[in-house]
Amino acid sequence: MTYSRKVLSNGLRVLTIPMPSLESATVLVMAGAGSRYENRKNSGISHFLEHMAFKGTEKRPTAMDISSLIDGMGGEFNAFTGKETTGYYIKSSKDKVETSLDVLSDMLMHSKFDPDEIEKEKGVIIEEINLYEDMPARKIGDIYEQLLYGDTPMGWDIAGNKDVIRSITRSDFLTYLGELYSGSNLTVVVAGGVNTDEAFAQVEKYFGQMKQFNTKTFEKLTETQTKPAVLVKLKQTEQVHIALGVRTIPVGSPKRYPLSVLSAILGGGMSSRLFHEIREKRGLAYYVRSSSDEYADVGTFVSTAGVDPKRVTEAIEVMVAEYGSVSQGTMNVTDEELRKSKEFLKGHLVLDLEDSRSVSGFYAHQELLEEKIENPDEVIAQIEKVTKDDVDSVGKEFFNEQTLNLAVIGNFEDGQKFESLLKL
Repeated sequence: MTYSRKVLSNGLRVLTIPMPSLESATVLVMAGAGSRYENRKNSGISHFLEHMAFKGTEKRPTAMDISSLIDGMGGEFNAFTGKETTGYYIKSSKDKVETSLDVLSDMLMHSKFDPDEIEKEKGVIIEEINLYEDMPARKIGDIYEQLLYGDTPMGWDIAGNKDVIRSITRSDFLTYLGELYSGSNLTVVVAGGVNTDEAFAQVEKYFGQMKQFNTKTFEKLTETQTKPAVLVKLKQTEQVHIALGVRTIPVGSPKRYPLSVLSAILGGGMSSRLFHEIREKRGLAYYVRSSSDEYADVGTFVSTAGVDPKRVTEAIEVMVAEYGSVSQGTMNVTDEELRKSKEFLKGHLVLDLEDSRSVSGFYAHQELLEEKIENPDEVIAQIEKVTKDDVDSVGKEFFNEQTLNLAVIGNFEDGQKFESLLKL
Protein backbone atom coordinates (compact mmCIF):
# COMPACT_ATOMS: atom_id res chain seq x y z
CA MET A 1 0.00 0.00 0.00
CA THR A 2 1.38 3.39 -1.04
CA TYR A 3 0.12 6.96 -1.16
CA SER A 4 0.44 10.04 -3.36
CA ARG A 5 0.57 13.52 -1.87
CA LYS A 6 -0.13 16.99 -3.20
CA VAL A 7 -0.35 20.41 -1.55
CA LEU A 8 -2.84 22.92 -2.97
CA SER A 9 -2.05 26.63 -3.32
CA ASN A 10 -4.03 27.32 -0.11
CA GLY A 11 -1.84 24.91 1.86
CA LEU A 12 -4.41 22.11 2.00
CA ARG A 13 -2.75 18.70 1.87
CA VAL A 14 -4.24 15.95 -0.28
CA LEU A 15 -3.44 12.26 0.02
CA THR A 16 -4.70 9.46 -2.20
CA ILE A 17 -4.34 5.78 -1.38
CA PRO A 18 -5.48 3.56 -4.25
CA MET A 19 -6.90 0.20 -3.18
CA PRO A 20 -7.65 -1.37 -6.59
CA SER A 21 -9.54 -4.37 -5.25
CA LEU A 22 -12.22 -2.18 -3.64
CA GLU A 23 -15.44 -0.95 -5.22
CA SER A 24 -15.82 1.55 -2.38
CA ALA A 25 -13.94 4.68 -1.35
CA THR A 26 -13.71 6.90 1.70
CA VAL A 27 -13.26 10.66 1.62
CA LEU A 28 -11.98 11.92 4.96
CA VAL A 29 -11.39 15.56 5.81
CA MET A 30 -9.35 15.96 8.97
CA ALA A 31 -8.56 19.25 10.69
CA GLY A 32 -5.78 19.98 13.15
CA ALA A 33 -8.45 21.14 15.57
CA GLY A 34 -9.63 19.46 18.74
CA SER A 35 -10.52 19.99 22.36
CA ARG A 36 -7.00 20.99 23.45
CA TYR A 37 -7.39 24.17 21.39
CA GLU A 38 -10.38 25.27 23.49
CA ASN A 39 -10.71 27.52 26.52
CA ARG A 40 -13.04 27.74 29.51
CA LYS A 41 -15.59 29.76 27.56
CA ASN A 42 -15.95 27.37 24.62
CA SER A 43 -15.05 23.97 26.10
CA GLY A 44 -16.75 21.33 23.94
CA ILE A 45 -17.09 23.47 20.82
CA SER A 46 -14.85 21.22 18.71
CA HIS A 47 -17.23 18.33 19.26
CA PHE A 48 -20.31 20.56 18.98
CA LEU A 49 -19.06 21.86 15.61
CA GLU A 50 -18.73 18.29 14.36
CA HIS A 51 -22.45 17.86 15.07
CA MET A 52 -23.47 21.17 13.49
CA ALA A 53 -21.63 20.45 10.23
CA PHE A 54 -24.40 18.03 9.29
CA LYS A 55 -27.26 20.41 10.16
CA GLY A 56 -27.55 22.33 6.92
CA THR A 57 -25.68 24.56 4.48
CA GLU A 58 -26.59 27.36 2.12
CA LYS A 59 -26.84 24.83 -0.73
CA ARG A 60 -28.47 22.06 1.33
CA PRO A 61 -30.50 23.96 3.95
CA THR A 62 -31.48 21.14 6.31
CA ALA A 63 -29.97 18.08 7.92
CA MET A 64 -32.49 16.02 5.96
CA ASP A 65 -31.18 17.43 2.69
CA ILE A 66 -27.67 16.25 3.55
CA SER A 67 -28.62 12.87 4.98
CA SER A 68 -31.05 12.11 2.14
CA LEU A 69 -28.37 12.81 -0.45
CA ILE A 70 -25.84 10.54 1.24
CA ASP A 71 -28.38 7.82 2.03
CA GLY A 72 -29.64 8.06 -1.53
CA MET A 73 -26.23 7.12 -2.90
CA GLY A 74 -25.82 4.28 -0.40
CA GLY A 75 -23.15 6.09 1.55
CA GLU A 76 -22.12 6.14 5.20
CA PHE A 77 -21.24 9.41 6.88
CA ASN A 78 -20.04 10.41 10.30
CA ALA A 79 -17.53 12.54 12.17
CA PHE A 80 -15.31 12.26 15.23
CA THR A 81 -13.49 14.61 17.58
CA GLY A 82 -10.28 14.05 19.50
CA LYS A 83 -8.03 16.28 21.55
CA GLU A 84 -5.86 17.24 18.57
CA THR A 85 -7.95 16.45 15.47
CA THR A 86 -11.50 16.47 14.14
CA GLY A 87 -12.55 14.34 11.19
CA TYR A 88 -15.51 14.23 8.80
CA TYR A 89 -15.95 11.39 6.34
CA ILE A 90 -18.22 9.81 3.75
CA LYS A 91 -17.75 6.24 2.58
CA SER A 92 -19.50 5.31 -0.65
CA SER A 93 -19.14 3.45 -3.91
CA LYS A 94 -16.04 4.61 -5.75
CA ASP A 95 -18.04 6.43 -8.43
CA LYS A 96 -19.52 8.77 -5.79
CA VAL A 97 -16.24 10.31 -4.63
CA GLU A 98 -16.96 13.64 -6.31
CA THR A 99 -20.34 13.88 -4.60
CA SER A 100 -18.70 13.14 -1.26
CA LEU A 101 -16.16 15.93 -1.83
CA ASP A 102 -18.94 18.31 -2.83
CA VAL A 103 -20.92 17.60 0.35
CA LEU A 104 -17.95 17.71 2.74
CA SER A 105 -16.56 20.95 1.31
CA ASP A 106 -20.02 22.49 1.46
CA MET A 107 -20.38 21.50 5.11
CA LEU A 108 -17.03 22.94 6.13
CA MET A 109 -17.21 26.18 4.15
CA HIS A 110 -20.93 27.01 4.04
CA SER A 111 -22.65 25.63 7.14
CA LYS A 112 -25.59 27.79 8.20
CA PHE A 113 -25.29 27.38 11.98
CA ASP A 114 -28.97 28.15 12.28
CA PRO A 115 -29.66 29.38 15.85
CA ASP A 116 -32.74 27.15 16.17
CA GLU A 117 -30.70 24.10 15.15
CA ILE A 118 -27.97 25.07 17.60
CA GLU A 119 -30.48 25.20 20.45
CA LYS A 120 -31.92 21.80 19.53
CA GLU A 121 -28.49 20.22 19.23
CA LYS A 122 -27.51 21.43 22.69
CA GLY A 123 -29.97 18.89 24.08
CA VAL A 124 -28.42 16.16 21.94
CA ILE A 125 -24.90 17.01 23.15
CA ILE A 126 -25.96 17.05 26.79
CA GLU A 127 -27.62 13.65 26.42
CA GLU A 128 -24.44 12.36 24.80
CA ILE A 129 -22.49 13.57 27.83
CA ASN A 130 -25.02 11.78 30.06
CA LEU A 131 -24.57 8.63 27.98
CA TYR A 132 -20.82 8.63 28.53
CA GLU A 133 -21.32 9.18 32.26
CA ASP A 134 -23.33 5.94 32.30
CA MET A 135 -20.58 4.03 30.46
CA PRO A 136 -17.77 3.78 33.04
CA ALA A 137 -15.73 1.39 30.88
CA ARG A 138 -15.44 4.26 28.41
CA LYS A 139 -15.40 7.08 30.96
CA ILE A 140 -12.38 5.72 32.86
CA GLY A 141 -10.09 6.96 30.08
CA ASP A 142 -11.38 10.51 30.57
CA ILE A 143 -10.89 10.32 34.33
CA TYR A 144 -7.35 9.00 33.84
CA GLU A 145 -6.43 11.88 31.53
CA GLN A 146 -8.03 14.32 33.95
CA LEU A 147 -5.64 12.96 36.55
CA LEU A 148 -2.66 13.26 34.19
CA TYR A 149 -3.32 16.69 32.76
CA GLY A 150 -5.42 18.40 35.41
CA ASP A 151 -7.45 21.54 34.83
CA THR A 152 -6.15 22.17 31.32
CA PRO A 153 -7.82 21.61 27.93
CA MET A 154 -5.98 18.27 27.75
CA GLY A 155 -7.59 17.23 31.02
CA TRP A 156 -11.11 18.33 30.10
CA ASP A 157 -13.70 16.04 28.53
CA ILE A 158 -13.86 16.27 24.74
CA ALA A 159 -17.66 16.43 24.86
CA GLY A 160 -17.44 19.57 26.97
CA ASN A 161 -19.04 21.09 30.02
CA LYS A 162 -22.85 21.15 30.13
CA ASP A 163 -23.10 24.77 31.28
CA VAL A 164 -20.69 25.90 28.57
CA ILE A 165 -22.56 23.91 25.92
CA ARG A 166 -25.78 25.68 26.88
CA SER A 167 -24.11 29.07 26.38
CA ILE A 168 -22.56 28.52 22.93
CA THR A 169 -23.91 30.72 20.11
CA ARG A 170 -23.60 31.00 16.34
CA SER A 171 -20.86 33.59 16.65
CA ASP A 172 -18.79 31.18 18.78
CA PHE A 173 -18.78 28.66 15.91
CA LEU A 174 -17.77 31.29 13.38
CA THR A 175 -14.96 32.50 15.64
CA TYR A 176 -13.70 28.97 16.16
CA LEU A 177 -13.74 28.23 12.43
CA GLY A 178 -11.85 31.46 11.83
CA GLU A 179 -9.15 30.38 14.28
CA LEU A 180 -8.50 26.83 13.10
CA TYR A 181 -10.22 25.81 9.85
CA SER A 182 -7.64 27.15 7.44
CA GLY A 183 -6.88 25.22 4.28
CA SER A 184 -3.34 24.83 5.58
CA ASN A 185 -4.62 23.12 8.74
CA LEU A 186 -6.59 20.47 6.88
CA THR A 187 -5.86 17.29 5.00
CA VAL A 188 -8.20 15.53 2.59
CA VAL A 189 -7.60 11.82 2.18
CA VAL A 190 -9.24 9.73 -0.54
CA ALA A 191 -8.74 5.98 -0.08
CA GLY A 192 -10.21 3.02 -1.93
CA GLY A 193 -10.95 2.20 -5.55
CA VAL A 194 -9.89 5.59 -6.86
CA ASN A 195 -7.79 7.13 -9.60
CA THR A 196 -5.16 9.45 -8.13
CA ASP A 197 -5.21 12.09 -10.87
CA GLU A 198 -9.00 12.29 -10.86
CA ALA A 199 -9.08 12.52 -7.06
CA PHE A 200 -6.51 15.33 -6.99
CA ALA A 201 -8.49 17.29 -9.58
CA GLN A 202 -11.76 16.84 -7.71
CA VAL A 203 -10.28 17.90 -4.37
CA GLU A 204 -8.85 20.99 -6.08
CA LYS A 205 -12.29 21.75 -7.52
CA TYR A 206 -14.12 21.60 -4.21
CA PHE A 207 -11.51 22.66 -1.66
CA GLY A 208 -9.24 24.91 -3.71
CA GLN A 209 -11.18 28.03 -2.70
CA MET A 210 -10.90 27.40 1.01
CA LYS A 211 -9.26 30.32 2.81
CA GLN A 212 -5.74 30.11 4.20
CA PHE A 213 -4.69 31.96 7.34
CA ASN A 214 -2.47 31.61 10.38
CA THR A 215 -4.11 29.33 12.93
CA LYS A 216 -4.00 29.44 16.71
CA THR A 217 -1.75 27.04 18.59
CA PHE A 218 -2.27 25.07 21.76
CA GLU A 219 -0.46 25.57 25.04
CA LYS A 220 2.15 22.87 25.50
CA LEU A 221 2.10 20.89 28.71
CA THR A 222 4.91 20.81 31.22
CA GLU A 223 4.91 17.59 33.22
CA THR A 224 6.34 17.90 36.73
CA GLN A 225 4.92 14.91 38.60
CA THR A 226 7.15 13.80 41.49
CA LYS A 227 5.02 11.24 43.34
CA PRO A 228 2.24 8.71 42.58
CA ALA A 229 -1.27 10.14 42.22
CA VAL A 230 -4.81 8.81 42.57
CA LEU A 231 -8.12 10.20 41.33
CA VAL A 232 -11.44 8.61 42.27
CA LYS A 233 -14.79 9.35 40.67
CA LEU A 234 -17.57 8.41 43.06
CA LYS A 235 -20.27 6.41 41.27
CA GLN A 236 -22.56 3.57 42.25
CA THR A 237 -21.53 0.77 39.90
CA GLU A 238 -21.69 -3.02 39.85
CA GLN A 239 -18.11 -3.08 38.60
CA VAL A 240 -15.14 -0.91 39.58
CA HIS A 241 -13.17 0.49 36.65
CA ILE A 242 -9.50 1.23 37.08
CA ALA A 243 -6.77 2.75 34.92
CA LEU A 244 -3.14 2.43 35.97
CA GLY A 245 -0.45 4.13 33.94
CA VAL A 246 2.74 6.14 33.61
CA ARG A 247 3.89 9.12 31.57
CA THR A 248 5.86 8.34 28.41
CA ILE A 249 6.62 9.95 25.04
CA PRO A 250 5.12 12.36 22.51
CA VAL A 251 4.00 11.27 19.06
CA GLY A 252 6.75 10.47 16.57
CA SER A 253 9.27 9.14 19.07
CA PRO A 254 11.01 5.96 17.89
CA LYS A 255 10.42 4.56 21.37
CA ARG A 256 6.75 4.11 20.49
CA TYR A 257 7.50 0.77 18.85
CA PRO A 258 9.03 -0.97 21.87
CA LEU A 259 6.29 0.62 24.01
CA SER A 260 3.66 -0.83 21.67
CA VAL A 261 5.25 -4.26 21.93
CA LEU A 262 5.29 -3.87 25.72
CA SER A 263 1.59 -2.96 25.66
CA ALA A 264 0.87 -6.16 23.71
CA ILE A 265 2.89 -8.22 26.20
CA LEU A 266 1.10 -6.76 29.22
CA GLY A 267 -2.44 -6.30 27.92
CA GLY A 268 -2.72 -6.93 24.20
CA GLY A 269 -4.97 -9.97 24.13
CA MET A 270 -6.38 -12.93 26.01
CA SER A 271 -2.93 -14.50 26.42
CA SER A 272 -1.28 -11.29 27.67
CA ARG A 273 0.23 -11.15 31.14
CA LEU A 274 -2.34 -8.90 32.81
CA PHE A 275 -5.28 -10.69 31.23
CA HIS A 276 -3.96 -14.04 32.38
CA GLU A 277 -3.10 -12.88 35.92
CA ILE A 278 -6.20 -10.79 36.57
CA ARG A 279 -8.95 -12.61 34.69
CA GLU A 280 -7.88 -16.16 33.96
CA LYS A 281 -5.87 -16.93 37.10
CA ARG A 282 -7.87 -14.97 39.69
CA GLY A 283 -11.25 -14.21 38.11
CA LEU A 284 -11.07 -10.56 39.17
CA ALA A 285 -12.19 -8.85 35.97
CA TYR A 286 -14.04 -9.17 32.70
CA TYR A 287 -11.92 -6.90 30.52
CA VAL A 288 -8.22 -6.10 30.88
CA ARG A 289 -6.20 -4.20 28.29
CA SER A 290 -3.14 -1.98 27.84
CA SER A 291 -2.22 0.72 25.35
CA SER A 292 0.53 3.18 24.56
CA ASP A 293 -0.94 6.55 23.57
CA GLU A 294 0.86 9.62 22.25
CA TYR A 295 -0.04 13.27 21.72
CA ALA A 296 2.00 16.09 20.18
CA ASP A 297 3.93 16.86 23.38
CA VAL A 298 3.06 14.14 25.91
CA GLY A 299 2.21 10.46 26.09
CA THR A 300 1.12 7.70 28.43
CA PHE A 301 1.16 3.95 28.86
CA VAL A 302 -2.03 2.78 30.57
CA SER A 303 -3.72 -0.46 31.58
CA THR A 304 -7.47 -0.56 32.25
CA ALA A 305 -9.76 -3.16 33.78
CA GLY A 306 -13.29 -3.64 35.06
CA VAL A 307 -13.03 -5.54 38.35
CA ASP A 308 -15.03 -7.05 41.20
CA PRO A 309 -15.66 -4.26 43.75
CA LYS A 310 -14.90 -6.62 46.65
CA ARG A 311 -11.49 -7.48 45.20
CA VAL A 312 -10.37 -4.20 43.68
CA THR A 313 -7.39 -3.95 46.01
CA GLU A 314 -6.15 -7.35 44.87
CA ALA A 315 -6.54 -6.37 41.21
CA ILE A 316 -4.55 -3.16 41.70
CA GLU A 317 -1.85 -5.08 43.57
CA VAL A 318 -1.51 -7.51 40.65
CA MET A 319 -1.26 -4.68 38.13
CA VAL A 320 1.28 -2.79 40.24
CA ALA A 321 3.34 -5.97 40.64
CA GLU A 322 3.47 -6.41 36.86
CA TYR A 323 4.47 -2.78 36.47
CA GLY A 324 7.13 -3.33 39.11
CA SER A 325 8.72 -6.14 37.12
CA VAL A 326 8.81 -3.82 34.11
CA SER A 327 10.37 -1.04 36.17
CA GLN A 328 13.04 -3.28 37.63
CA GLY A 329 13.94 -4.98 34.36
CA THR A 330 12.87 -8.40 35.63
CA MET A 331 10.14 -9.16 33.10
CA ASN A 332 12.23 -11.91 31.50
CA VAL A 333 10.38 -11.71 28.20
CA THR A 334 10.72 -14.98 26.31
CA ASP A 335 11.46 -15.29 22.61
CA GLU A 336 7.99 -16.75 22.07
CA GLU A 337 6.33 -13.94 24.02
CA LEU A 338 8.18 -11.33 21.96
CA ARG A 339 7.25 -13.07 18.69
CA LYS A 340 3.60 -13.44 19.68
CA SER A 341 3.30 -9.78 20.73
CA LYS A 342 4.77 -8.57 17.45
CA GLU A 343 2.39 -10.79 15.49
CA PHE A 344 -0.50 -9.44 17.57
CA LEU A 345 0.36 -5.85 16.62
CA LYS A 346 1.05 -6.61 12.96
CA GLY A 347 -2.07 -8.72 12.59
CA HIS A 348 -4.35 -6.09 14.07
CA LEU A 349 -2.80 -3.43 11.84
CA VAL A 350 -3.38 -5.53 8.74
CA LEU A 351 -6.97 -6.30 9.75
CA ASP A 352 -7.69 -2.63 10.44
CA LEU A 353 -6.35 -1.56 7.07
CA GLU A 354 -8.62 -3.83 5.07
CA ASP A 355 -11.19 -1.03 5.24
CA SER A 356 -10.83 2.26 3.33
CA ARG A 357 -12.19 4.21 6.30
CA SER A 358 -9.40 2.92 8.55
CA VAL A 359 -6.80 3.49 5.83
CA SER A 360 -7.86 7.12 5.42
CA GLY A 361 -7.54 7.71 9.18
CA PHE A 362 -4.16 5.95 9.33
CA TYR A 363 -2.69 8.36 6.78
CA ALA A 364 -4.56 11.51 7.86
CA HIS A 365 -3.36 11.31 11.45
CA GLN A 366 0.24 10.96 10.34
CA GLU A 367 -0.06 13.84 7.87
CA LEU A 368 -1.40 16.22 10.52
CA LEU A 369 0.47 15.11 13.62
CA GLU A 370 3.79 13.61 12.56
CA GLU A 371 6.86 14.77 10.72
CA LYS A 372 6.67 12.01 8.13
CA ILE A 373 4.26 9.36 6.88
CA GLU A 374 5.09 5.68 7.19
CA ASN A 375 3.34 3.14 4.99
CA PRO A 376 2.01 0.02 6.74
CA ASP A 377 4.96 -2.08 5.59
CA GLU A 378 7.33 0.45 7.16
CA VAL A 379 5.41 0.32 10.45
CA ILE A 380 5.55 -3.47 10.37
CA ALA A 381 9.31 -3.34 9.74
CA GLN A 382 9.76 -1.07 12.78
CA ILE A 383 7.76 -3.48 14.94
CA GLU A 384 9.85 -6.39 13.68
CA LYS A 385 13.08 -4.61 14.70
CA VAL A 386 12.10 -4.40 18.39
CA THR A 387 14.25 -6.57 20.63
CA LYS A 388 13.85 -7.79 24.18
CA ASP A 389 16.51 -5.29 25.21
CA ASP A 390 14.44 -2.49 23.63
CA VAL A 391 11.39 -3.54 25.64
CA ASP A 392 13.38 -3.73 28.86
CA SER A 393 14.96 -0.35 28.16
CA VAL A 394 11.72 1.60 27.70
CA GLY A 395 10.19 -0.22 30.65
CA LYS A 396 12.98 0.81 32.99
CA GLU A 397 12.98 4.35 31.60
CA PHE A 398 9.27 5.13 31.90
CA PHE A 399 7.81 2.83 34.55
CA ASN A 400 8.81 5.03 37.45
CA GLU A 401 7.00 5.12 40.77
CA GLN A 402 6.98 8.92 40.88
CA THR A 403 4.95 9.12 37.65
CA LEU A 404 2.55 6.29 38.51
CA ASN A 405 -1.12 7.29 38.22
CA LEU A 406 -4.29 5.46 39.21
CA ALA A 407 -7.82 6.50 38.22
CA VAL A 408 -10.85 4.73 39.69
CA ILE A 409 -14.60 4.84 39.06
CA GLY A 410 -16.61 3.20 41.82
CA ASN A 411 -18.33 3.60 45.14
CA PHE A 412 -15.41 5.19 46.97
CA GLU A 413 -15.36 8.54 48.70
CA ASP A 414 -11.66 9.18 48.03
CA GLY A 415 -8.47 7.50 46.89
CA GLN A 416 -6.64 7.37 50.20
CA LYS A 417 -7.09 3.61 50.54
CA PHE A 418 -5.34 3.11 47.18
CA GLU A 419 -2.38 5.45 47.61
CA SER A 420 -0.38 2.97 49.69
CA LEU A 421 -0.65 0.40 46.86
CA LEU A 422 1.32 2.49 44.36
CA LYS A 423 4.80 1.29 45.14
CA LEU A 424 7.04 -0.23 42.49
